[in-house]
Amino acid sequence: MKNKFLKSTLILLIGGCITKIIGLVIKVMTTRTIGIDGIALLSLINPTYSLLMTLANFNFLVSSSKRISSNISSRKVIINSCYIMFILNLLLISFMFLSARFLSDNLLKTKATYYPLLACTITLPFISLGYIVKGYFYGKQNVAPHMISNVLEQILRLSIISFILPKIIKYGNIVTITVLMLINILTESFSIIILLLFIPKNKIIERKDIPPDINEAKEILSISIPSISGKLLGNIGFFLEPIILTAVLLKSGLSITYITQEYGIYNAYVIGTLLFPSFFISAISNSLLPEISKHYANKNKSLIKKRVKESLTISLIVGLICTILIYFGSELILKILYNTNKGITYIKILAPFFILYYLESPLCSILTGIDKIKECTIISTTGIILKLLSMIILGLLNFKIYSLIIAEIIDIIYVTSLNYLILKKELSISSF
Repeated sequence: MKNKFLKSTLILLIGGCITKIIGLVIKVMTTRTIGIDGIALLSLINPTYSLLMTLANFNFLVSSSKRISSNISSRKVIINSCYIMFILNLLLISFMFLSARFLSDNLLKTKATYYPLLACTITLPFISLGYIVKGYFYGKQNVAPHMISNVLEQILRLSIISFILPKIIKYGNIVTITVLMLINILTESFSIIILLLFIPKNKIIERKDIPPDINEAKEILSISIPSISGKLLGNIGFFLEPIILTAVLLKSGLSITYITQEYGIYNAYVIGTLLFPSFFISAISNSLLPEISKHYANKNKSLIKKRVKESLTISLIVGLICTILIYFGSELILKILYNTNKGITYIKILAPFFILYYLESPLCSILTGIDKIKECTIISTTGIILKLLSMIILGLLNFKIYSLIIAEIIDIIYVTSLNYLILKKELSISSF
């Protein structure tokens, strides 16, 4: 297959599908074992963990792949990315160990989150390193190693969780979730080792490559900082979401039990189901960035337009098919996967708008590839602010958990529409 974009997308799609299926089995096994109380605890921790992972990976996947795809020495890119990673993780781990108690007791208002938060923090360096190594392969437009490592990592995760989960659940949800977080260290390390096996021998880092290159570090930061800003702000919004939602709904007279359980249902059952097709969209987005960056550097606008139309059309068709299946099959899906009927109403409200959500990631990758990171970041930031403000206003108006659902819809429409309008203006592409 001569078209590297389609080849990379196909490989990532196959790997993503296998990974997603295994991940779904893990999720079903976990949620059924830990119950609604465990799900509620996980839902409180996940926004913080997501924020920490975004900070730790520092969008190394984007920066390293973009630098390497621009024919910069891969050794130089990887070494300098590792130096940045080391400093960043040292700061993050120090901060979290000092503030985890305050976060669990005063912001999340659940003391049970303390040890799982510490466990999340310990996993960060392994996640960072994994993204740097993956960035090398994306930059070379060789995504097969990434697919293989992901699949093997998920198989290992499934094996470990299948063996450990039944044995540790008797010690309670705090111990169980803490151990589940720490398992990430083993699985991420295994994934990195698999990836390293695919690096050509002539690319192995030697002693002469070790000294830091300030100029290269600056180049990496010049890509990472703007491109991570949107994701970072999105994760800050996600981090603030349960804190603000809890405070607003408590003020409206709702109980903490209602809030944590409904938020747990929303995150574990509803969003988990709606995001299932995301592996397909991720495959397109991850293949798009180096492809668009290369054509943009070569000033090949016609090929950029072609890739844009291909990726958005495919994403829209897949999103539409998945939305129809999820909307009409939500009751059956929830029953088979989680043995519950909780969250069906929420899914039916959100599903039609997730057709637009499936376009967000490809649009962002395209805008990053044509050096429109700043515009993408501004849209994401204002979208987060709009979402949080909407949630506060609707919560105070006693919309209960629906204040979050409606705010999510507002954010999706706003961000996707503006990203598309900017792309259309920049490339002068006709609507499809």
